[in-house]
Amino acid sequence: MKPRQQREFAQDILSREVGYVTKPHANRLRVALVFPNTYFVGMSNLGFQTIYRLFNDQPDIVCERVFLPPKQELAALREAGTRIVTLESQTPVAEFDVIAFSVSFEWDYTNVLTLLRLAGVPLRAADRDYRHPLVVIGGAVTFVNPEPLAPFADVIAAGEGETLVPALVDAFGTSSRSEQLKRLAQARGYYIPSFYDVEYAADGTIARYVPREGTGAPPIVKKAALKSTDAVDPPCTTIFTPDTEFGSRFLIEVVRGCANLCRFCWAGYNYLPVRAFPTDRILELAQQARAHSSRAGLVSIALCDHPDIEHILRSLKDMGYSISPASLRLDDLTPTIVSLLKDSGERTLTIAPETGSDRLRRVINKTVTNEEILDRAELIFSSGIESLKLYYMIALPTEEDEDLVAIRDLTLQLHEIMLKHARPRGRIGRIVASVNPLVPKPGTAYQWLPMERTDVIERKMKRMRSLVAGIDNVYFNIKSERHSYYQALLSLGDRRIAPAIELAEENGGQWRKALADSGIDGDFYIYRDRSADAVLPWNIIDGGMKEPFFRAEFEKSTRAEWTLPPKRAKENARLLPVLS
Repeated sequence: MKPRQQREFAQDILSREVGYVTKPHANRLRVALVFPNTYFVGMSNLGFQTIYRLFNDQPDIVCERVFLPPKQELAALREAGTRIVTLESQTPVAEFDVIAFSVSFEWDYTNVLTLLRLAGVPLRAADRDYRHPLVVIGGAVTFVNPEPLAPFADVIAAGEGETLVPALVDAFGTSSRSEQLKRLAQARGYYIPSFYDVEYAADGTIARYVPREGTGAPPIVKKAALKSTDAVDPPCTTIFTPDTEFGSRFLIEVVRGCANLCRFCWAGYNYLPVRAFPTDRILELAQQARAHSSRAGLVSIALCDHPDIEHILRSLKDMGYSISPASLRLDDLTPTIVSLLKDSGERTLTIAPETGSDRLRRVINKTVTNEEILDRAELIFSSGIESLKLYYMIALPTEEDEDLVAIRDLTLQLHEIMLKHARPRGRIGRIVASVNPLVPKPGTAYQWLPMERTDVIERKMKRMRSLVAGIDNVYFNIKSERHSYYQALLSLGDRRIAPAIELAEENGGQWRKALADSGIDGDFYIYRDRSADAVLPWNIIDGGMKEPFFRAEFEKSTRAEWTLPPKRAKENARLLPVLS
């Protein structure tokens, strides 16, 4: 792809957008904001749009976007040796002061390297100097475990964007790269990997992180987080385009955090405390966006924790929005909420039973029972909602075959409730279930847990497929066990797996070959019990939750014992003798 073709491609995309920002570059800090996946995926990412707005809200910053080109264009760029450019001004990325990556998924790690290569920037921080842009890597995965990307980053931004942007601006008040890094190292949420030496024990585990003298780097980097959402705008769509996964839907974050503390859920722990965004501002932004969108997507892992959620839903419906919520927590659903969603035009709701067994839900601290799930399903389908999306997991701690059978049985019961209400209407919906193996995540109660072995997961998947085969209007999407193995490596690894990421980027994603060629033992990271490790790779970031809490939760898991959130504790007290 020649430079002229790249410019025409960018201008064609911009012609269908509303809301993008252009600024003169002179006398401004220039930030190339990179999403390491395609435009179609990246422009549906609310975090990416939010960082774009936060940067461009600063008068002294010009921020422009960069995406991974689609396959055909990517091949053409590589063949021609053309440098990648930004979307807004079609300026070569290497000419910017900062290249800021917003990374949401482990599978995009190789794309980070591809984009650095396309920009003509050395992949490893050790090979860059003051003549190159400062490479900052942030996003959801980086404050869970930044270490696999550490050798490629000058700076890791760990935490919530609203608190990170001002410190980056301040650091560029000095022109010296070393002083910029030192200033960032003293700001909350900024981790400078080159400022630390890592010492290893004889068994290959990490013994300690040692800050280098004269850098001012703290022993542990504290995650940056908003104390309150009262004074900030909720993250929302500011650029509208039909060319995305969600089309021109207006996405807005309603609540941040979740108090249910499911033991496998990194987001539940890492976005605490629960903070609701101001109702009036949510509705003002929705009203402003109505000229560009008729569909609203409410983003939250605990939507109904907003104290004004019914008022928000009613107001959005009155504005003429059809409303699609993220996955709904069943224990909070009310007839009013379901009715408002249905009346707005929604026909499918998403819920996450996680498993079909009450016992196994107590193990993972999913504080809902089959009886409650079926009761809410009755509410959902009787209200006129036609279809359900379900999330299940397998390979959970203490899981037995009877737990897999329980997934089938619960799904059949949900299917019967759906049919009962669909037949009189003469229109039958469907149930679509996604099944994923548990990948133990950093910063959760399961961070020490070995992942179940691939052959065992494969057997369970085959068993699951046989159990659910042939059920009318029910579709199960069961993921590959090999896919989960490499996701676990990227989730649980340390900076020593960086060579495998480099090789996988070079060889087109052949991870088995990348591990073999780099001599990395993936099993060491994935199948090892880490409970006796002195230091875990992600301990360099303090996410707020302390080790004794996680260990106590892990012990409760072995006893199939709930830790109930405050509002559930009283109402469930009467059930505990029965369920235990």
